[in-house]
Amino acid sequence: MTGFVLPENLVDSVRADRSPQRDAWLATLPRLVDEFADRWSLAIGPPFQPGGQCAWVAPASDGAGRELVLKVAWRHDEALHEAEGLRAWDGDGTVRLYDHATDDTTSVLLLERCRPGTALGEVLPEVQQDPIVAGVLRRLWRAQGDPAQFRPLQVMCDAWATEFQERLADTPGRLDPGLARAGIRLLRTLPATADRRVLLCTDLHAGNILAADREPWLAIDPKPYLGDPTYDAVQHLLNCQQRLMADPAGLASRMADLLELDAGRLTQWLFARCVQESLDHPVLREVAARLAPA
Repeated sequence: MTGFVLPENLVDSVRADRSPQRDAWLATLPRLVDEFADRWSLAIGPPFQPGGQCAWVAPASDGAGRELVLKVAWRHDEALHEAEGLRAWDGDGTVRLYDHATDDTTSVLLLERCRPGTALGEVLPEVQQDPIVAGVLRRLWRAQGDPAQFRPLQVMCDAWATEFQERLADTPGRLDPGLARAGIRLLRTLPATADRRVLLCTDLHAGNILAADREPWLAIDPKPYLGDPTYDAVQHLLNCQQRLMADPAGLASRMADLLELDAGRLTQWLFARCVQESLDHPVLREVAARLAPA
């Protein structure tokens, strides 16, 4: 890879999750970038730094002078239908998708470039982020998601619940058993009790909303599923750590009001995710305890 620049976070991620498959994929990146630069007649700049954990992403331009982004991503499960989601949203609250290709291990996307591209979390305090996140979510929920194309939220929640239970069994005592049971039970049951189902982003937060010239703010990096819109507010709440620690129920209530959602249901989702995340983020154990159902 002499002369080929890699994003720092991508390198760190591959080093932390060493596998022959990911190592081999990383080694193919220079060839893939050259291949798609040629296929789509692109001039490509150095990748964005520090970048993400699963993709090589760089600014590009085509022969017509369009400012674009080339994203060459490790095809991981949660982001399996990123391209299909972007096509369904068609630029309504998200960046536009111009072209796309996949194989067993790689997803390549040619995307609209946001100018100036500054992340929401870098320019506004959290309290001011809330209505912007809510506004983007409301727009995303208007799209029609085809059940034959997108997986139900239940699939992701069941997979997370199973992984949590296996890890907890390997290292018992890391979490109060009653708290663990209550949280994982909700993670498994909440998806089926939603009164409506929409096309979800599932990973919308202030780092995945960029300032743009076409619109003030556009979402990137969706991980689409079909399911309960209340779930879609949770990732933003998890990223607001100080407010989450200070008043988790109040934070959930504020976001529920902005989205016209049921605050009790959002609190349940937040509790379930805090339990699920607590093995990797022990600080969330206290939050989960404060949110636990009586």
